[in-house]
Amino acid sequence: MKRGSVSNKKKVFNRIAKDIKSIKIQGARNVAKKALYAYSLFPTDASLKKLISLRPTEPMLTNVLKKARSKPFPEIFSHFDSAQDKINKLVFELIKNGDVVYTHCHSTNVSNALIYSKKKGKKFEVYNTETRPLFQGRKTALELRKAGIKVTFFIDSAVDTALSKSESTKKVSKIFIGADALLKKGIINKIGSGIIGKLAKLNKIPLYVVADSWKYSSKEVKIEERDFHEVWEKLPKNSKIKIENPAFEFLKKKYITGIVTELGFVKYNQFLRAVKKNS
Repeated sequence: MKRGSVSNKKKVFNRIAKDIKSIKIQGARNVAKKALYAYSLFPTDASLKKLISLRPTEPMLTNVLKKARSKPFPEIFSHFDSAQDKINKLVFELIKNGDVVYTHCHSTNVSNALIYSKKKGKKFEVYNTETRPLFQGRKTALELRKAGIKVTFFIDSAVDTALSKSESTKKVSKIFIGADALLKKGIINKIGSGIIGKLAKLNKIPLYVVADSWKYSSKEVKIEERDFHEVWEKLPKNSKIKIENPAFEFLKKKYITGIVTELGFVKYNQFLRAVKKNS
């Protein structure tokens, strides 16, 4: 291999790693795909270790890279589209004409499934929240609106208003959220998912998790704590204010009505049995 080609590959590898770390590349599915591509440039143990370390709350990233040690890259890449296609069809069946669907943050699985349902003729609208401090909800809103879906955008602290019928809002009929990690006792998803789950149960709104089964982990997953400057960029000196910036939080399975993966639409405990059988 020529030195120039090695140098170019290294630049691409480092750029992808930087973009994953900074969340310029968003969504567990997109992170895993980009990490897999980076690993294909330098399939070494050092590359594997570095890529896995970038986002500790992303089991899909770890699972995909570990599969790459024994499976052909094209076979792994093909899984993403195959899984999404199955998820799209299941979400389509769940959505009814006239639904008001609520979602939070940005999930590629959720956005793609909603866009698919719109293209296939379902008539519904979406409420979504901004998702501070990095505003990933804006990406969701723009994607869905571009696809012709009516979107109403809320600040995070208006989540109760978004989920409750008022003079200016309709009653949310169902909630679709993604997941960064699927665990035995529940899921890990973007910060804010905890209060959404509790409010959903209080308001008797079904909450569905939409995710690729490759996000499952039988091990404990670390909650990523990000730089406080994302919350308050220019914190006054000597203010002595402590800032917590957890990127994710745990949502217990008791708040989850059902889960949609490429393995089917089932109750959470059924999913656990299915994923164990397929592992």
